[in-house]
Amino acid sequence: MTSQLYRTMFTSSEHLTATLAGPIVWLLCLCSYALEVRADPDRLPSLGDASSSIISPQLEKQIGASFLKQLNANLPTVDDPLMKYYVAQQIRELAQYSDLREPILSVVIIDNPQINAFAAPGGVLGINLGLILAAEDVDEYSSVMAHELAHLSQRHFARGVAEQRSNTLPTLASLIAALILGAAGGGDAMIAAVSGAQAAAQANQMRFSRDREQEADRIGMNTLIRAGKDPNATSRMFGRMQQAYQFTRKPPEFLLTHPLSETRIADARTQAMRYQDRTTKTSIEYQLIRVRTQVHFQKNHAQGADGYRAQLRERPKDPAASYGLALSLSKRGQHEAALTQAETLLNINNQNILYNAAYAELLIAAGRTEQAKKMLSAQLQLNPDNPPLTSLYVNALNADGQHLEAEKILLRQSQIQPRDVDVWYTLAETAGLAGNISGVHLARADYFYLHGAYHRSIQHLEYAQRLLRRTNPQLEVKLRQRIQDLRTAIRVEQQS
Repeated sequence: MTSQLYRTMFTSSEHLTATLAGPIVWLLCLCSYALEVRADPDRLPSLGDASSSIISPQLEKQIGASFLKQLNANLPTVDDPLMKYYVAQQIRELAQYSDLREPILSVVIIDNPQINAFAAPGGVLGINLGLILAAEDVDEYSSVMAHELAHLSQRHFARGVAEQRSNTLPTLASLIAALILGAAGGGDAMIAAVSGAQAAAQANQMRFSRDREQEADRIGMNTLIRAGKDPNATSRMFGRMQQAYQFTRKPPEFLLTHPLSETRIADARTQAMRYQDRTTKTSIEYQLIRVRTQVHFQKNHAQGADGYRAQLRERPKDPAASYGLALSLSKRGQHEAALTQAETLLNINNQNILYNAAYAELLIAAGRTEQAKKMLSAQLQLNPDNPPLTSLYVNALNADGQHLEAEKILLRQSQIQPRDVDVWYTLAETAGLAGNISGVHLARADYFYLHGAYHRSIQHLEYAQRLLRRTNPQLEVKLRQRIQDLRTAIRVEQQS
């Protein structure tokens, strides 16, 4: 199968440049809708703020869903199930202590070592892996995410549009373009693609006003305190970012869209002084994910292993260093030595999801799939449908040639996580291994749909339709309707 083609075709510079016009056109359709509902306020519920008369929460969700497709299409996202699970869980836990009232639509991790985090309308939150590299503890990491949650809870995108209500359409288009630029980290290909749109460049500077940044800092600090995190983590993180990039020609995108000044750092310290010093627990789970991120970017696994050995000489009982050494050894093919190191995690807590998943992954890499399946099956009894455990269990099944069983499990996961592109990608691959050709096309149709590639999605739906016409007429009818809906969406884009 041309699996690598399907995974890489959306991240090439040529595709990036060619397709960026698509999201702007599609989102301009939403802008037109915004103007329409503004003219007819009876179509919107009364939500008690002026911004809702222009950008309703319902429209924000539409913008967020479309923005998410463009992220999938244009940027390399992380498919690591453990990283995805931890980041999503940590954000959702933090959100419980925030002022956010709407559910989070999706969490995205960008495979980029630069520091960045972003919040998009409708509840889309994203980070670069570089943020985890930079934040030395979970409190520092949480301080950035609490800030982004504040942007969402205070509806800063909608309020920014409301402030420019006399120029709504270009403001919406430029702000959305700025969101795409911000999430991309300002890559040359992305910038070139919108170089003709002056509004996008302007919006990149005005994305959040100074007042809204200060508001997000203040509300984010309150979230941090309610969540039991260290209030000094915000100023520490600010200082860390400032120090890391003080001698560079261009700061990271996060500092471009969230300008950092001495005043903001001083304000964060002053606000933290209002709270009594508190002792916060070290999060081993965060340190594991941070080590996992470090190994992800390792260029030389032998040197990486030596570095973790040096850490263990200083701190012999450090589980994060043991895990880092285990991962580095596994990458070098030294699987049994890796498993010995990773046993430290199970000795800490043999019921912890991340610890078990990390160990099971090493078992699969070592070819000990029966042991991995037994371990994962037991954990799934306790945590049904858990994403990383399920993903690894599928990997173990596929490694043992049990493709039909793996496909069955993935079909269920696709219903539980319908917006996860990696589930659809793996389902397409597994269906192919199981000999289910119509299943391959159906999964690829959803995969392409989540990338905004409607023509490709229709193509695979038509392939599946022809295969199912005789064997499953009911499904064939549903596919026909879905094809029609996608063609309607394409016509709306073209007409706008």
